[in-house]
Amino acid sequence: MNELIKAIEKLKQEKNAVILAHYYTEGEIQNIADFVGDSLALAQWANKTDADVIVMCGVHFMGETTKIICPDKKVLVPDMNAGCSLADSCPAEKFSEFVSLHPDHTVISYVNTTAAVKAVTDVVVTSTNARQIVESFPADEKIIFGPDRNLGNYINSITGRKMLLWDGACHVHEKFSVEKIIELKQSHPDALVLAHPECKSTILALADVVGSTAALLKAAIQSDRKEFIVATESGILHEMQKQCPEKTFIPAPPNDSTCACNECSYMRLNTLEKLYNCLKDESPEIIVDQETADKAIKSIKRMLEISEQLGL
Repeated sequence: MNELIKAIEKLKQEKNAVILAHYYTEGEIQNIADFVGDSLALAQWANKTDADVIVMCGVHFMGETTKIICPDKKVLVPDMNAGCSLADSCPAEKFSEFVSLHPDHTVISYVNTTAAVKAVTDVVVTSTNARQIVESFPADEKIIFGPDRNLGNYINSITGRKMLLWDGACHVHEKFSVEKIIELKQSHPDALVLAHPECKSTILALADVVGSTAALLKAAIQSDRKEFIVATESGILHEMQKQCPEKTFIPAPPNDSTCACNECSYMRLNTLEKLYNCLKDESPEIIVDQETADKAIKSIKRMLEISEQLGL
């Protein structure tokens, strides 16, 4: 393992490469990354790096987003099969048809979408900035929000908006068990429940804090509580434990009785071995066709600009 890590570091230096990793990847991937963050932070970091090669350890849409932001850089992913159930729930052709049926609506899309969906979007959002970006539009603005119905419902509930929602969801956040979280709350009465807004409303109703992965991490660091029940992909527990070694983090269990926690099988496709081979061979490489990239960059840049204006 140490030799593999040294080899990766050596290749990074030789190729002027940086490694970006999402909080949901395995701890060993997060440990070797130059930057670990949520979707907004990764996009912001990619937007300012001077590296020649960027390795995105996450899922496919993150690699696409990075390539659109950095067209002059080589963007690699350790495994091209690392997809996203939420992105898959919003096929570009069907979403485009849906948008065309509502020509008077502004289109806001979650970053967890393909480049082709971003190409028919007015502004992209992440769970970190979704509320603020929605509220940056006039109260009577007609909005389509896709693809996550749970995040969209949550934003509607806290803003009073009536956005038209695409019916998509993340398979990880859909599966948390209300009954099992209630049981955990009973056995850990002092624990705070932290939940991602991609969870169903029944889960969010049990939460003490609802927020993006970055927001949940911040809440865990700042809280004086010692125990936390965490309802999001369990990869975030690595950074939580790293930042707060004296605290206990309990992954919220899914409905599946055979699993103790909820993991994204796509994120787990990122391994050190694949990362090494990816850097060595400079493959798999993310390619986005120019026409799609030219359209998609507008929605991403608008997100970055609004986020900067709002100090996010």
